[in-house]
Amino acid sequence: MSKKIPTGSKDYRFETLAVHAGEGPCDATGASTQPIYQSASYVFDDAKEAANLFSLKEKGFIYSRITNPTVSALEEKLAALEGGTGATCVATGLAASLLALYTVMNSGDDFIASQKIYGGTCSQFRDSFHRAFGWNCKFIDPTNPDNFKKALTPKTKAIFIESVSNPENIVADMEAIARIAESAGIPLIVDNTVPTPYLCRPFEYGASIVTHSTTKYLSGHGHAMGGAVVDAGTFPWMKHKDKFPALTGSEHGYRGVVFARDFAEAPFAMHNHAVGLRDLGLTQQPMNAWLTLVGMETLPLRMEAHSRNAQKVAEYLSNHKQIAWVSYSGLRGSPSHVLAKKYMKGGMCSALFTFGVKGGYEAGVSIVENVKIFSHLANLGDTKSLIIHPASTTHAQLTDEQKILAGAGPDVVRVSIGIENPDDLIADLEQALKKSVKLAA
Repeated sequence: MSKKIPTGSKDYRFETLAVHAGEGPCDATGASTQPIYQSASYVFDDAKEAANLFSLKEKGFIYSRITNPTVSALEEKLAALEGGTGATCVATGLAASLLALYTVMNSGDDFIASQKIYGGTCSQFRDSFHRAFGWNCKFIDPTNPDNFKKALTPKTKAIFIESVSNPENIVADMEAIARIAESAGIPLIVDNTVPTPYLCRPFEYGASIVTHSTTKYLSGHGHAMGGAVVDAGTFPWMKHKDKFPALTGSEHGYRGVVFARDFAEAPFAMHNHAVGLRDLGLTQQPMNAWLTLVGMETLPLRMEAHSRNAQKVAEYLSNHKQIAWVSYSGLRGSPSHVLAKKYMKGGMCSALFTFGVKGGYEAGVSIVENVKIFSHLANLGDTKSLIIHPASTTHAQLTDEQKILAGAGPDVVRVSIGIENPDDLIADLEQALKKSVKLAA
């Protein structure tokens, strides 16, 4: 039987890792496809093995809330593709944000977040985290990295950004922000959902932690919910011992284990499993992990097609008389076009972007109601093209001012361009725009 490609392998290129990393033929049967281990728990060989597993002295499987073989295969693949040392898969993208911050934050601590992030993440950071955990989020404009530096306080424990923002497709200056985080002795956490590691690798620019909603482009088919947290394995936790007691202090639940000392290669990932999943129960289900693994085999092919199609559709819309503006970093006039060329593979900017319709709120609603190929739904990253009016849906919980700051004003339409023929997509938008023309008066 062929052997599984190990996490962190530098012997293979991305396309090969997307197909093979983390997976191999089943040891028991020789099956070439990753099995779905739909099991809640696992039998121990003997009492010694059980004791060693529970005390983290051996690697293995105890209970699927913490580890599962199918989910582990996905974790290994993600770590390999991001260039990290370990990963933890969870139930959703928002669960990934929770788990990542849970490991570094204590009650009363601050963290800084870009204000140009997904509306659900914004609400989670602003409201739920403060109410439930006493974590205080400061939202700032990410287009000027100095804003992050100005927002730092002695209680700041992390900076959180999206590599490509949802919904505006704004590219953050990761390297500059990472330097600010490093000088403050805190990790930069980057949500890499929109470009995926095929187009962008945040660890190469100084990020310490990467999060994903695997529901989106990684899965690619809209069949499976999931999230992930990937550990770069590079942050010097012990150097900043007083700031991060969960990682640098003695863990009572595991007889004094110090994660940053005893699991130096991937302390963050190890803590996420041993404590985070154990106590928060954010577990990803094996069936969802398996569906994501299947989708990721074609990730490079899909991201090329997504980006190519999105570029063509964005260019069409930017020259349309009924469109006031288009926010897509692949366009030369975009404020983040230069950053996109730096951080995104070949300058490809994925397939999520927004545009403003002349006629405002009513015209935006009219377009999403009149398209035929585009699916009107609250997701992104599907092989199918998707469309939504954020102000009335995904960002509806925000105030009018917050909607505008997040790039989800009343005239905004968000699209996630699929892998259909782009000329068909353009024709579909054209007929929908004609039906909304009377609203622009």
